[in-house]
Amino acid sequence: MNLPRTDKKRLVIIGGGFAGISLAKKLKDLDVQLVLIDKHNYHTFQPLLYQVSTSGLEPDSIAYPIRKVLKRLHNFHFRLASVEHIDAENRNITTNIGNLTYDYLVIATGTETNFFGNEEVAKNAMPMKNVPQALNIRSYMLQNFEKADDSEDYDERKSLLNFCVVGGGPTGVELSGALAELKQNVFPKDYRHLNIDEMEIHLFEGADRLLPPMSEHASEKATAFLEELGVQIHLNTLVSNYDGDTVTLSDDSTMRSKNLVWAAGVTGAKIEGLKAESLVEKLNRFKVDRFNRIEGYDTIFAIGDIAYMETEEYKAGHPQVAQPAIQQGEHLADNLVHLIKGEPMKPFSYNDKGTMATVGRNRAVVDLKKLKFSGFFAWFVWMFVHLMALVGFRNRVVVFFNWAYNYINYDKAARLIVRPYKTRA
Repeated sequence: MNLPRTDKKRLVIIGGGFAGISLAKKLKDLDVQLVLIDKHNYHTFQPLLYQVSTSGLEPDSIAYPIRKVLKRLHNFHFRLASVEHIDAENRNITTNIGNLTYDYLVIATGTETNFFGNEEVAKNAMPMKNVPQALNIRSYMLQNFEKADDSEDYDERKSLLNFCVVGGGPTGVELSGALAELKQNVFPKDYRHLNIDEMEIHLFEGADRLLPPMSEHASEKATAFLEELGVQIHLNTLVSNYDGDTVTLSDDSTMRSKNLVWAAGVTGAKIEGLKAESLVEKLNRFKVDRFNRIEGYDTIFAIGDIAYMETEEYKAGHPQVAQPAIQQGEHLADNLVHLIKGEPMKPFSYNDKGTMATVGRNRAVVDLKKLKFSGFFAWFVWMFVHLMALVGFRNRVVVFFNWAYNYINYDKAARLIVRPYKTRA
């Protein structure tokens, strides 16, 4: 990997998600050579991916070039690459474009979809962890509607119009609600010769309630909102197999569907090379101390979803959402300044700012510590928080305009099959 020679310490960050970007932005005054590596040249605002997949937003409104985000950093270098291996003994990383040595290394690779070892599901289901995958879902959904509009076979048409979402967490709930609003407000106008009542939306959750990490109040309200929108909810139900046409459930019952989105779980996007004992194997997360140092290493750190920090309050590690990633990135930036100056580092403490999920127009749930509310005000709070969290003024303006347009016109304008999706089956 070609980088300018320097006498400065080299700090390498792997991953341009919430954690990596938050860390890099706070290091603008640190006298090091800073290198950020990511396999995409943009930062993605993942909480709004479901709106890209359901035609509510274009992808460039939730993505922002990494080089532009960090343009004010001194001695900063970005490399578009995939990291393949870490050689901690020689402080060297191997990428698909060459090797790179480091003085300090921060792993912020986030997560990837967890199919729990089911290769058939992994082959045929549609994940939604990045922009290309969200665009795949959008294209495939619209392609299947076009096929259904031309089909004379009732069973085939029902299969094309049957949408299954696996996972009742925030992603699954938000995606199901968005699909239901398409059915209610958009598709009847676009496909006037189709019986839109043939479209079904099924949400499967293995637990006994939706939104398991949130409060009972949030779960009950989200369930009620989805049922009002016509979503069929299946609790205590696992999807055991999917061959691209038939969904097999844990009770051995089946249903036909050409559309199955997998939002049932994530696993850490680990990198090979570090000691096995540094990894929580079941979760693929690196064990870190209160300073985000990976166990067994002095100069290698992990932050965000890939980091497993066990504390008295979070015995199973911090939740794999944006806020812990952002806070760990900012905190580690301060600690790296202390470390390089030879000063003692400070332990990380997570400030839980609450969780929220939207189900659709005027429908959302919010848990803010002891304060729990739902409905229109929760929906407004959800919109404001997500709008302000977007990177870049342009993105905020574009998203706000799209949301206002959608709200006034009951429409979602990004219904384009720009890149037709071909199934792998």
